Amino acid sequence: MTGEVRPHGGGVIDDLTARGLVQDHTDLDALRARLDAGPTPTYCGFDPTADSLHIGNLQSIMLLRRFQDAGHPPIALVGGATGMIGDPSGRSSERTFLDTDVLDDNRAAIGTQLARFLSFDGAAAATVVDNRTWTESVSVLEFLRDVGKHVTINTMLAKDSVRSRMERESGISYTEFSYMLLQANDFDVLHQSHACDLQVAGSDQWGNITAGVDLVRRRRGEAVHGLTAPLIVRSDGTKFGKSEGENIWLDAARTSPYRLYQYFLNVGDEDVEPLLLRLTTVAVEECRRIAVEHAAAPERRLGQRALARALTSVVHGSDAIAAIEEAAAVLFGDQPITSASVRALDLLAAEVPSSTASRGDLLGSDPVDLVADEAVGLARSKGEVRRNLQGYSVNQVKLSERPGAPLVESDLLHGRYVLLARGRRTHHLVTVG
Repeated sequence: MTGEVRPHGGGVIDDLTARGLVQDHTDLDALRARLDAGPTPTYCGFDPTADSLHIGNLQSIMLLRRFQDAGHPPIALVGGATGMIGDPSGRSSERTFLDTDVLDDNRAAIGTQLARFLSFDGAAAATVVDNRTWTESVSVLEFLRDVGKHVTINTMLAKDSVRSRMERESGISYTEFSYMLLQANDFDVLHQSHACDLQVAGSDQWGNITAGVDLVRRRRGEAVHGLTAPLIVRSDGTKFGKSEGENIWLDAARTSPYRLYQYFLNVGDEDVEPLLLRLTTVAVEECRRIAVEHAAAPERRLGQRALARALTSVVHGSDAIAAIEEAAAVLFGDQPITSASVRALDLLAAEVPSSTASRGDLLGSDPVDLVADEAVGLARSKGEVRRNLQGYSVNQVKLSERPGAPLVESDLLHGRYVLLARGRRTHHLVTVG
């Protein structure tokens, strides 16, 4: 984040290369020349199959942001049309179709989300478009005549995304087979309407991108460009996605800032530098310096901490970091909970088991009764608690240190929270409802 010099024009290609963000490309020298010639509208597509994007999408979002920082207007296509079909790329089975109302809600949510990452002001202002606006009015006959005639079946069958599905017993439906044509048409439409000359995406989209490049060349006699980056994958080699294993969402309501921070705080040593380079705004030289410092003393986890901070800053803003680290210090460190900010406690409320109780029920109650309550789940009975007062606590104060003392107003942290615990690692937060 510090010391970053933003590239301009074609210089963004050098930055992407240094970050390990270039895998496939049509013609890198020709693309560089186009970027040097002036602002180059650049698009990337996102299908609204959920109401939030996820960490696997972040690399593509950051690609658009890096091009924007270099003076090239980004176009984020939220596919209301293609989302009705689902991209077969990288999938072993057909997606479940979503109805239009759900897709519309998802599309609106994603559009709002993208505004956190891209600027919609200035000379390189971002644009969000929906391919349903130019697709749904086109008849099947028109589409086959104007688009289909320019794409051969041989070419489509040669694409990895199609060939891999055809080799499976389940095969591929004609609906999914047509996805490539729809995305190719998107590139052609954006080239005509927005002077878009570049499409970027993860490497699983290479077949779809080249289909668009070929369509523009055959239909218009003009050259456009494509570039992909390697997919962001987990340590087991599987890609991050909305339907593949554990999902790390960009929406705080789905994956809290605390959980996102903790997730990247716990990645493997070998993942620190690549993720810093590919998902954050930290300058390349600073990423290298962090990697060297981390390698000298990996047990200190300096790299993971830098990564967690940088990613949290990108996704949720830098002001979230202090509260997250404060919440972690309360749970796993030595920070007194009585000094915790209300924002830190709000974060904890989303991360630890919790329940609600009225102020009247809490004030004057016996902490033993509270800890042993079935809804709290820290102990099986009051007797179990009384036999081990040393092992249970209220707001980090062991029950043995406050025998028989009922809860009073000062026990309600910020007037709304009480933290109960068994030992040092098992917590339950009671919120005044």
